[in-house]
Amino acid sequence: MDNNTTKLLDLDGLAVERIECLADGTRRVHLVTADETARACPSCGTLALRVRGLVRTRPRDLPYGERGLELTWLKRRWYCHEPDCTRKSFTEQVPQIPAGARITARLRRAAALRVRDAGSTVVQAARDLRISWPTVMSAFRTASGEVTEAELPEVEVLGVDETRRGRPRWEQDPDTGKWQLTRDRWHTGFVDALGTGALLGQVEGRSAADVLAWLFTTPLTWRTNIRYAAIDMSATYHAAIRTGLPHAVIVVDHFHVVQLANKMLSTVRRRTTAEVRDRRGRATDPEWKARNRLLRNREDLTDEQFERMWNPLLDEGPIGQRLLTAWIAKESLRTLLALARTGADREQIGHARWKFLTWYADSDIPEVTKLAATSSPSRTGPGR
Repeated sequence: MDNNTTKLLDLDGLAVERIECLADGTRRVHLVTADETARACPSCGTLALRVRGLVRTRPRDLPYGERGLELTWLKRRWYCHEPDCTRKSFTEQVPQIPAGARITARLRRAAALRVRDAGSTVVQAARDLRISWPTVMSAFRTASGEVTEAELPEVEVLGVDETRRGRPRWEQDPDTGKWQLTRDRWHTGFVDALGTGALLGQVEGRSAADVLAWLFTTPLTWRTNIRYAAIDMSATYHAAIRTGLPHAVIVVDHFHVVQLANKMLSTVRRRTTAEVRDRRGRATDPEWKARNRLLRNREDLTDEQFERMWNPLLDEGPIGQRLLTAWIAKESLRTLLALARTGADREQIGHARWKFLTWYADSDIPEVTKLAATSSPSRTGPGR
């Protein structure tokens, strides 16, 4: 036996007897048992003394290098001489390769962690490791239990948001004949918005009852540590947080505030075009050409891109002036929101708020006024 090769393979309880190179370049590693406890009966624990025969198995293991690697383990079948034991014979097993296993434990673990921690899909992990989809999925379910059953980390800012997942499923009640929703396409996720806890939980549905059902599965002491709850502008989530976390301050996620501002810009563009041109927008219209740049942040636009947006709209008359006014309102709101992440003092925040409110008051654009009322700075807080 080659001790160095055995250490390189690193399968506890097994030793490399020899390595055979096949015609196609595959390396076949012949293994024998090196752990005396492998002859302990799985049922009664008695160390067997008499060999019944030999069994050759070919467990799958992690790939090594570019060439194929094939394991073949010649193990013994033992008689159990304990009179009261119901098991008459058994084959050797080690922790990495339990009895009946076709793949090593470390291969199963590697497949599970690719999906759980590395963001790989089940299909891709199965292809990369050359094992079946059900095997990877089974390993992932086992590994995911380590996360779902672990204690939740302490959280100060809880983020609550919805995610679309698949299609809804309806089934007909055989007694009443009515159709009932059995699988919602919307899920609600709970995240540690400012810490390192990442995704804390996810439930099917997005109603207040769904949010409360998850919150009330958490310990009371954990809920009382939450100081802020960051949500979108959903009245449903607002009601659920007010009930489940009455002590927490509700803040609006900045992502959704800016998203609302961009929707406002698109609404202003469509309405203004319809009023002035008495038709829908066309590709030759300056406001249509600038529609994507209007939705981008100022710092993400080069000087050339900014001029190609600004100058044609400025020369377009009422349509361009109205759109630029709405765009400046959006950027003023973004500037105000950004102060929450820079540690600005109350004077700086007050000045930025005054500029934003003054601009929207002078704009005389209904959509801008509605945006200011909906995204009042007193209702917004640290964003993601």
